[in-house]
Amino acid sequence: MTETTRAVPRVPEADETNSVMSALRSPRKLRTEVLAGLVVALALIPEAIAFSIIAGVDPRVGLFASFTMAVSIAFLGGRPAMISAATGAIALVIAPVARTYGLDYLIATVILAGILQVVLGMIGVARLMRFIPRSVMVGFVNALAILIFTSQLPHLIDVPWQVYPLVAVGLAIVFGLPYLTKAVPAPLVAIVVLTTATVFMAFQVPTVGDEGELPRSLPSLLVPDVPLNLETLQIIAPFALTMALVGLLESLMTAKLVDDVTDTHSNKVRESWGQGVANIITGFFGGMGGCAMIGQTMINVKASRARTRISTFLAGVFLLILVVGFGDVVAVIPMAALVAVMIFVAIATFDWHSIQVSTLRRMPRSEMIVMLSTVGVTVATHNLAYGVITGVVVAMVAFARRVAHLTEVTRIDQVDDDVRVYAVTGELFFASSNDLVYQFNYNDDPANVVIDLSGAHIWDASTVATLDAITTKYANKGKTVTILNLDDDSARRHGLLAGQLGAGH
Repeated sequence: MTETTRAVPRVPEADETNSVMSALRSPRKLRTEVLAGLVVALALIPEAIAFSIIAGVDPRVGLFASFTMAVSIAFLGGRPAMISAATGAIALVIAPVARTYGLDYLIATVILAGILQVVLGMIGVARLMRFIPRSVMVGFVNALAILIFTSQLPHLIDVPWQVYPLVAVGLAIVFGLPYLTKAVPAPLVAIVVLTTATVFMAFQVPTVGDEGELPRSLPSLLVPDVPLNLETLQIIAPFALTMALVGLLESLMTAKLVDDVTDTHSNKVRESWGQGVANIITGFFGGMGGCAMIGQTMINVKASRARTRISTFLAGVFLLILVVGFGDVVAVIPMAALVAVMIFVAIATFDWHSIQVSTLRRMPRSEMIVMLSTVGVTVATHNLAYGVITGVVVAMVAFARRVAHLTEVTRIDQVDDDVRVYAVTGELFFASSNDLVYQFNYNDDPANVVIDLSGAHIWDASTVATLDAITTKYANKGKTVTILNLDDDSARRHGLLAGQLGAGH
């Protein structure tokens, strides 16, 4: 009889199915990558300027950061087609450094943050992604969509009336054009059409040029002029560590999101240290640092259907060419065009299935609380990292509470008048074992008590301390406790810690 085996399907690596060489050999794929890079570059310009203002630095610091981050991560990153550039989260973290100590200290902070990211990446911090539940991921995506949408509202308030029809036409193009043709990215068509209309009809509406002055020269190598001593390290280290953690968290979450959208797998470890090297390079070219940009990544992957590193690289190159070589042309692009594109991205990003009535009815209450806490904290703080951390903590508490209720103590029928047997089942850890001490009849039980743990597992020192307390309570009444049938891991933990944790209860 011949035994047959079935191959287990494997999620393809991103570089296997969407390699750069594959795109270079296909004119259609290459056109998609090139046009996607151009659309992303146009969307990056006002964002980079705005983030520079948040950080309290000259617009060129944010624009040059977006250029060096995008170009560097195109070679170094582990997630093809993901866009990294100057971001609002990073700007908020480093703004106090620029405001209090100046640009040189900000650059030093960026370089140190990059070094820390390389170290964290090499020691495997990316593996912590497995501890982020799906409810947190859904909350992350929905909060992102809300933030993208609300960030466009300032461009729709107290503006000339012509802005509103321009945005409406832009939305009609980005939503409707893909039904007619996908040869050209709809966002690019919207930007070109609205810019042409604005120029020829002489509309007096806000433009990219109104957001800030565009640089006229190329970025150059810069070494921060700061003292290399302990005092400098004490100033920049807290901000650098925060920047490193926030940047890695946003980048890894974005990589996971792109994995889901493209149905491919990315190298999270490479992405982690790649972000670090990109920030080091960005710092030495006078940039404010950055991380993965979720909105622009969704423009690249969802709206423009790019899949390779080419689009990421060209986004950075086109950005530099546009702001340095064609600054006067870029400056006349109406903000209404970019607002329409970003509103489209927000609507496309939001997980509408998660708020359908049928989904809400089936979803456990704890899962809903996790998702809502992630969304609420993110929207309230405008910081995706804070929201994700909150969601993970809430999920951990909800899980511990749920598992704790699955622990039971059952009294077995006596076969010997001198022996009482208790069977304990469930996962024993701090949340479930604290009440264990109250489940035994210390006064009425006979002289010998047996606790059968064949259906349980000891996970932590709290449980061992609880078992010690139970043994002590029986001993104080002259009774003996025997603990039986521990599995190997539980027996090892119990043998190591029993009697060594103090008085217990």
